Amino acid sequence: MDHKKVRVRFAPSPTGGLHLGGVRTVLFNYLFARHHRGEFVLRIEDTDQTRYVPGAEEYIIECLRWCGLEADEGPHKGGPFAPYRQSERKALYRQYAEQLVQSGHAYYAFDTPEELEAMREVEKARGNHSPQYNHSIRRSMRNSLTLEAEEVKALLEKGAPYVIRINMPENGEVQFTDMIRGTVSFQTNTVDDKVLLKADGMPTYHLAVVVDDYLMKISHAFRGEEWLPSAPVHILLWKYLGWEKEMPQWAHLPLILKPDGNGKLSKRDGDRLGFPVYAMNWTDPKTNELTKGFRENGFLPEAFVNMLVMLGWSKGTDQEIFSMEELIEAFSIEKVHKGGAKFDYIKAKWFNHQYIQKTDNVRLAELFQPVLKEKGIAFDATYVSTIAGLVKERCHLVNEIWDHGFFFFIRPDKYDLDAVKPKWNTDKQTFFEEWINVLSGLEDFTFAPIEDSFKQLTAAKGIKPGELQLPFRIMLCGGKFGPPVFTIAETLGREETVERMKLALAAFA
Repeated sequence: MDHKKVRVRFAPSPTGGLHLGGVRTVLFNYLFARHHRGEFVLRIEDTDQTRYVPGAEEYIIECLRWCGLEADEGPHKGGPFAPYRQSERKALYRQYAEQLVQSGHAYYAFDTPEELEAMREVEKARGNHSPQYNHSIRRSMRNSLTLEAEEVKALLEKGAPYVIRINMPENGEVQFTDMIRGTVSFQTNTVDDKVLLKADGMPTYHLAVVVDDYLMKISHAFRGEEWLPSAPVHILLWKYLGWEKEMPQWAHLPLILKPDGNGKLSKRDGDRLGFPVYAMNWTDPKTNELTKGFRENGFLPEAFVNMLVMLGWSKGTDQEIFSMEELIEAFSIEKVHKGGAKFDYIKAKWFNHQYIQKTDNVRLAELFQPVLKEKGIAFDATYVSTIAGLVKERCHLVNEIWDHGFFFFIRPDKYDLDAVKPKWNTDKQTFFEEWINVLSGLEDFTFAPIEDSFKQLTAAKGIKPGELQLPFRIMLCGGKFGPPVFTIAETLGREETVERMKLALAAFA
């Protein structure tokens, strides 16, 4: 580490839901900043106004808040390098684009959409199937490298539309050191002359990211490996703008892969395989299509974060469960793996299961309330937290409190009669009728007195307790499941228990 203060950033485009790969990029940035007592910046890259989606920025901020990964600076809280939205910094970028034109490292391109299309058709006819505006093609196009200076001046004066493109050097090589991958080098001939400033005066990502990282004094730039092909453009811009000494250290993070390891995990994979890929529910305002998120699926944020950090990083020991403090202490970018990490939803649920066990019942009940609300069921918080405590050891998701404890909230509407009928007889019917009277008069309706009254009556009747416990369970729950049956009775309370017994006896008869 050099002496420069650590400043990292997450710079999403507000175009839709936040993929778990994006959250992991935030997490690695955040842990690195906290480990080095540095700063973590959120910057919104909304230069592509055509792709801007209303509500996406607020959604991103809410996702980070839910994960406990709060930025130190950003559009929602300001900071010394405000504004933190690129659209509000528009005036800054042009001077740098013009500076690059003056130094010969960029040029004005006046080509119309029709001319660009014609060029592509000609190239395709020649067998070049993915034509790019590059060092060989720019010579035959209408730009300030091929036109006379007077003509360029005249076009600019009359307000002809143009873009500014980087002038990529021919036969050059760009090299840099990646904190994860080591030395990476590129041939400049393979890179096209990317647009830096669009006709509407908005910068592209390439120009804006370099200018903003410079002005915001970013020391380390961590991003997904899909950005590797853009790296040579960005590195040359740092150099051409005279900021090479200020350039951040780079790290390109491995991809999160589909469960089978073939390619990057996408939202479609989640839809197809039945698991979330976004941090939180996202509803597309254009199509109204809802994509489910980890939060609404019943994940605890700390379990989600713990699961994410293990996708592509390890401490080098067998430890898998880490608190945020332990992660901050242990994290280093050098321990991030080079290869992609396969996403495993079963493992993700395992992490969540570990955290649910450790989470107090009051909090679990709070997180579970929306599920009850959706079903139009209301119970007080104390009751719901008791239920959470009784069933949580079986839950991998918070929402599963319902699957393992629904009978605490609603009476059974059907019974597993096949489990009762073969051995049902009048003796058992009589036993339950008499026991109902005993329970109705029981002063202390808790586990031990309920169990004692049961044992006394079974002994008096000469019936094996095991033959009566199962029917009792089915009376209360509807089937062969749930916590210890006297616990269920105590939790439901006297009135509800007796009422359920009466209803079930009628059904059994």
